[in-house]
Amino acid sequence: MLEKHSITLMGHKTSISIESEFWEELKQIARVQNKSINEIISSIDIGKNSGNLSSSIRIFIIQYLKGLI
Repeated sequence: MLEKHSITLMGHKTSISIESEFWEELKQIARVQNKSINEIISSIDIGKNSGNLSSSIRIFIIQYLKGLI
């Protein structure tokens, strides 16, 4: 089920829709890396190849879990 989350990117508020399982993994990655979720999403946003941030976050999480990042 998709959940909407409010975040701030480069000083601008926006929202993303992402499944709760992906959000929980993102929170865990943030804890491990000692970063905020906004910091991680900002770095994903800067390096994304597609226009869809939610998809880029999912891809980042999968790559992270596979040890590719």
